[in-house]
Amino acid sequence: MVEQAETLRRTPLSRDRILRAAVALADEAGIESLSMRNLAQDLGVVPMALYKHVANKDELLDGMIDVVVGEIDPLMPDADWKHRVRRRILSARQVLQRHPWAPLAIESRNMATPAILAYLDSMVGTFRAGGFSADLAHHVMHAMGSRILGFSQELFDASRRAGRSGTANPDPPAALPPEVAARFPHLAEIATAASHDDASVVGQGCDDQFEFEFALDLLLDGIERLQQQGWTSSRRPR
Repeated sequence: MVEQAETLRRTPLSRDRILRAAVALADEAGIESLSMRNLAQDLGVVPMALYKHVANKDELLDGMIDVVVGEIDPLMPDADWKHRVRRRILSARQVLQRHPWAPLAIESRNMATPAILAYLDSMVGTFRAGGFSADLAHHVMHAMGSRILGFSQELFDASRRAGRSGTANPDPPAALPPEVAARFPHLAEIATAASHDDASVVGQGCDDQFEFEFALDLLLDGIERLQQQGWTSSRRPR
């Protein structure tokens, strides 16, 4: 183990090595732990050595996002648009579950990174190749929102509030305290009403995964109907 660490320290520094080390550090300890100093220490170099490859922390974060996006499976050429889109979005979700800090990092950027732009462009291209008008594809991308990248802004997502990796699966729904249930009866009614299937595409026993796939399929089914109907924004209901 000591020899392996020493070998790694002797490996020539490169932008790719820096970015992958930064991703590993964020995976292990959370994005808030990432600093140029900590990263340099992990790599066995002085902090100034990093700046020969990344100009600043913003550029580092952009590069880390692109590394993560690069792990998403490519689009499969042998399926219809709906299955291609669904499969790739669920691949993106798997990737982001390996890197829990990534959704917040993606949201924090003022401009999309090159890999994000390429990913989104390929998804729009899939809709267009599937017979979508540019008009419908435009509105579909708005409707999908961040879900197109494999994550959504969940109302009750404790891991996003904590902002750290390694969070445990959420606890199963629990009944609200009586005084809260009396004040918010509709929330109390749905709190324990859902039945979740263990046969999730990505994994078992994860309620937020079930909710993600449920909403994804709901969107894709509706989008498919609009495409078949030749929907355009000029003919939408007022």
